[in-house]
Amino acid sequence: MLLRSGVTIAELNCLRKHCLQLAGGGLAQLAAPAQVAGLIVSDVVGSPLDVIASGPTVPDPTTFEDAWNIVMRHGLTRTLPPAITNRLQEGYLGEIPDTAKRTDPMWGRVHNRVIASNVNAAEAAAAAARDRGLAATILTTALEGEAAEVGTAMATMARRLRRDGSTLQQPMLLVAGGETTVTLHGDGVGGRNQELALGAVMGLAGIEGVLLATLATDGGDGPTDAAGAVVTGDTDGRAQALNLDPRTFLNRNDAYNFFAPLGALLRPGPTLTNVNDLLFVLVAPVPPPSS
Repeated sequence: MLLRSGVTIAELNCLRKHCLQLAGGGLAQLAAPAQVAGLIVSDVVGSPLDVIASGPTVPDPTTFEDAWNIVMRHGLTRTLPPAITNRLQEGYLGEIPDTAKRTDPMWGRVHNRVIASNVNAAEAAAAAARDRGLAATILTTALEGEAAEVGTAMATMARRLRRDGSTLQQPMLLVAGGETTVTLHGDGVGGRNQELALGAVMGLAGIEGVLLATLATDGGDGPTDAAGAVVTGDTDGRAQALNLDPRTFLNRNDAYNFFAPLGALLRPGPTLTNVNDLLFVLVAPVPPPSS
């Protein structure tokens, strides 16, 4: 209901923290006065500790007043379940304690450490590529934006690299990590990684020596059994031969059903660890002209 109402992820997390017992430092409060070590697997770009899993072992910078203002701003007082609005209103009126704040002395006994993140995944991918003879470079681990638009931009970059590929001494792999978003316009099936790949199809059409692959690190992209998809220069041509128009599938957010008949979906199965998404652009050197 909140997502359909247009709340931002920051607003959603603020409401979560004030409705969930363990969020907003709640787990650390329940553990006090014990020493607490928070070992954190980050699925958030930039790894802000108070956002990951709504910050169970981190002070909460937001308040019940912030949460109630979100409800009022989006006109949700009559649509949210009464249990939620009643709790938020009680907190706003000061009838129940707010979430854990930084001034609480218990934080001297709490130690948090990010043990896995998108940065680790991108670095490991680049290292594995170098071991296999590729010139690997990490573009960014803060990739965000509309998925299809990011795919189009990545295709443009890949075309330029291929055009200048005569200077490459070995295949080049560009690695990017982060989390894009999808604005839904249709009722198709897919996820942000598949939509990103679909956004690259037309831009890479007919380009030799280039491959783009994008995937969710937990092995599941959206409500599908695929982690992402692979696009090459002949993807568009093969799709057209099957009467699959990438524009039509983009308009209805139906990337899964575009890539499935092409055998271009990545299906590694669940990894059970989510550290956002990874995007790979592989560019081969342009062979010298034959004499």
